[in-house]
Parts: sequence; C-alpha cells; structure tokens
Amino acid sequence: MNLFFGLPACVALLAYSWAVYKTNRVQRLRKWPVHRTILWFAGVFCCLAALVGPLAALSRHSFTWHMTGHLLLGMLGPLLMVLAAPMTLVLRTLDVNRARRMTRFLSSRVAGFFIHPITAFLINIGGLWILYTTGLFQVMHSNWLLHIFVHIHVFAAGYLFTISMIYIYPLAHRHSFRFRTAVFIMALAGHGILSKYLYAYPPAGVEIEDARLGAMLMYYGGDAVDLLVIIVLFHQWYRAGRRRPLPAAVAEQ
Repeated sequence: MNLFFGLPACVALLAYSWAVYKTNRVQRLRKWPVHRTILWFAGVFCCLAALVGPLAALSRHSFTWHMTGHLLLGMLGPLLMVLAAPMTLVLRTLDVNRARRMTRFLSSRVAGFFIHPITAFLINIGGLWILYTTGLFQVMHSNWLLHIFVHIHVFAAGYLFTISMIYIYPLAHRHSFRFRTAVFIMALAGHGILSKYLYAYPPAGVEIEDARLGAMLMYYGGDAVDLLVIIVLFHQWYRAGRRRPLPAAVAEQ
C-alpha cells in the first residue's frame, strides 16, 4: 500500500521539478515562481501524509485520525496543488503542437462537464455523503481495492472542486464569480450538514465519542480550509473588478 501511493507522489515531485528546470532554461519565458514550487511540494506531502505512514495507520482504527487524513487528502492538499498551477507549467514545457492539443482538450465538452461547478460539487460532496452514510466506510477497511479507490476519489473530487471554484488553469469554460460563489455556499452547507449528521449518527462500527470528535474536526477543520478558498476566490473577484473599465457615466464624474 505504501508503495502504491508513495510511487505516484515521488513521480509528481520529480516531474514538477523537471518541468520547472526545463521552463527556466527558456530565456524568453519568465522564471517559474518559487512559491508555486513550494506549494506543489507542500500539497503532495499533505496528500502523502494521509496515505502513507503513521497517520494512515492510525486512520484505520480511529475515525478522528481518518478525518484528519480526509482534510489533508481531499481539501488542503488539492488546494495547495491547484495554487501551484501545474497545468500552466505543463503548457510552458510542451512544444507548440502538443500545447495546442492540450488546450483543445481543456476546451472540450468532456473537460467542461467535469470542471463545471455543479458537477464538481456533486462528485465531491455527494461522494462524501455516500461514503459516510452507507456501509461503504466500514467495508473499505476490509477491502484493499475499495480502500484505494475511495482515497483516489477523495483526492480527485477535491481537486476537481477546487479548480472549478478558483481559476488558476487556462480554462475555456469559465463561469461567473456569482455563480461559483453560490455553488460554493451550497458546498459549505452540504459539508457542514454532513459533519453535524455524523455527530448525531456515527458511521457503522465507529464509537460515538470518536465519531463526535471526528465530526467536529470535519466541521471546523473544513471551515478553515474553505476560508482559504474564499480568500483566493474573492481576491480574484476583486482583481477582475479592478481590471474592468468603469461605466461612462461613472468615469465622467
């Protein structure tokens, strides 16, 4: 299990480092920001901590530690990795033809469907409700294949939802700040209601005190990460408003 999750993490770190090295060698391009590289490493290590090592072992026997891993793998890790702008880095390292093909894929209907805020919201929050309110949570601890699938889904859903809220990537399918904010509020409600539900009705096989502590961690820890998303989203909204030209009637005053 450690090798299954550890190997992709090492590949992600090495691939990003190689891409930074390659793009920095091109004189006509600006140097890749160091803070984005730091964000990528931090995001990968957050996800890796939830999957490999002491936390991963503890999460098999404690709902509280499991929820700590959920926050790292499904929320904080994806946010840091999105802010590292890996797709922008990839486009900088590809030749013109491959970069165009990648851009066409990002502009396709398939990509637009999965990156749509509503779709990402349903995959992310809906997946959590299915995991914790059915027998899936208990079964995944006795089935290693399901265990791997659930953790991959948690990360992928968190990543998709993050890129659907804050536009770091060069996406063609863009939605207004008001629409994304409305969807984000629904996600906040869905995540908060689920944590309160788990506080009152623990998953099967979880002791009530452990479930309550994990539910509180999910509620308050999730709000802390969501606050970071809100700051980035509203900062982008503010910057977009500053770039927008003033109406003629206002400009003449």
